Amino acid sequence: MREQLTALRTVMEHAGIDWLIIPSSDYHGSEYVHDFFKCREYVSGFTGSAGTLVVGREEAFLWTDGRYFLQAADQLSGSGIALMKEREPGVPEIPAFLKEKVQTSEKKVRIGFDGRVLTAHAAKEYLALTEEGAEILWNVDLITRIWPDRPAIQSSDIYELPLSVTGKTAEEKLAEIREEMRKEGADYLLLASLDEIAWTWNLRGNDVECNPVFFAYALISQDAAHLYTMRDDTYEEIYEALSEIGEDKTLWLDGESASLTLSKAPGPHVTILDKPTPVQLLKAVKNPAEITSTVNAHIHDGVAMVNFLYWIKRQIKQQKLTEMDAVHYVDNQRIAQGAFELSFPTIAGYGPDGAIIHYEPTPEHDAEMAASGFLLIDSGGQYPDGTTDITRTVALGPLTDKMKEYYTLVLRSHIDLAMCRFKPETTCKELDDLARAPMLANGLNYNHGTGHGVGHILNVHEGPQFISPRGKGTMLPGMITSDEPGIYIEGEFGVRIENEVLCTESDGLYGFETLTLCPYERDAILPELLTAEERAWLNNYHQKVLATLAPLLASDVREWLAGVTEAI
Repeated sequence: MREQLTALRTVMEHAGIDWLIIPSSDYHGSEYVHDFFKCREYVSGFTGSAGTLVVGREEAFLWTDGRYFLQAADQLSGSGIALMKEREPGVPEIPAFLKEKVQTSEKKVRIGFDGRVLTAHAAKEYLALTEEGAEILWNVDLITRIWPDRPAIQSSDIYELPLSVTGKTAEEKLAEIREEMRKEGADYLLLASLDEIAWTWNLRGNDVECNPVFFAYALISQDAAHLYTMRDDTYEEIYEALSEIGEDKTLWLDGESASLTLSKAPGPHVTILDKPTPVQLLKAVKNPAEITSTVNAHIHDGVAMVNFLYWIKRQIKQQKLTEMDAVHYVDNQRIAQGAFELSFPTIAGYGPDGAIIHYEPTPEHDAEMAASGFLLIDSGGQYPDGTTDITRTVALGPLTDKMKEYYTLVLRSHIDLAMCRFKPETTCKELDDLARAPMLANGLNYNHGTGHGVGHILNVHEGPQFISPRGKGTMLPGMITSDEPGIYIEGEFGVRIENEVLCTESDGLYGFETLTLCPYERDAILPELLTAEERAWLNNYHQKVLATLAPLLASDVREWLAGVTEAI
């Protein structure tokens, strides 16, 4: 059993708490968080980006999604914490699990959590447990008591982006936001999401690794817009500002990013309008300047990726290489191409490690690669003009027939989404169904969404569009989304192929323009499994990759690229 778990139970007993909920989030509902907020990781040892730990006096459970089932099972082994596989048959959601504990307890159950790191929406179902007789303590921070060397937050410098990459000034964006506020009858708008704040003011920072954001809150009215930043020591003043909102006023906030503590700061006389902020959609639909600069970022990223592929296919035959060698080389190639940081820690899984969807090699687990089989590498960069995210599954040498068949099926799903034309009312779920069709027809599937929105010099994952089985929204022209189906065979290999695509409109129908520029794995493709239309799309794409990148490559790399992009 982990020492941290034992220590936590001791302070839980002193605080009179029976169950403690520890999410993965920060004060802003963020997906990727500063090390200060990695409480769930500290207690459990599970390092995935998503998951919720629920600790009782004698039992402990960790809920996470399908991306992390294999990783979590490995990291939780021997910890005293049981894995709960979200959305799997027979696995209850956390509120239902706690409800059963409350109903079967012979005494009053006290449930605690830190309301600053639980969003208002996430907390709602826990607060409802009071109806079952539970006592809810939502201002509990017990982790600080057991984490003596907890990392401190060091506020970074905040800088402004040029108009050439933002396309609009902060004043223009605020005018659009205020117009949406008027339509909704909102007197005030609270922004808690860090990327929404950064986008609105055209500012960036470095408070969170791989996410060029800074810790802040914002409160906007028709005649004022206030930033409360950690950098200038006004961060905590947001609570007082919210408490001072006058009677009969309406405050717009998004309970998916605003914490429970924030949502309770205004007095009872303030009407709360809880829905996605107008910034979410304004940010997701890129303007022409954002699109143009993003296209340029993908050219630089394509050069970095092609240089990496050329290097690894030669060096694997000549020297010992590990997964971390691959990570270091591709990361350095991005920096050489102008990236100021990565957009997320690089995923590089060789052989069986490639079947762990969000696997990251470490010095303790750094597999040596051989000149055979697959390396799955998922990586991206933050450039001064855009954010990139790309996955390629690389043949390091001979492949089995099974590997080639599965690679080609993933490629079919990837291409079918990329070349589809659809009506504006088509839902993201319907697009997900379309992408999965080739694999489902062969009895295969994958346990993650097919696509996520991508920020502009911001978070690599953003909404509202998510192409997934639970995708309810629709696409809009100007949205940039990933296209990344996969197949994962536990203990053998994984295949994932990912590009970023731009939603476009023509003749009343929507479609996608592929922005990512990098060849697919020619040695893994079985042409006979592709339709004529899929082959034509593939050949046209490879022609574009060669024409765009060749002038920027060294002669030997250019010659190699010409060979791997020849028509199939």
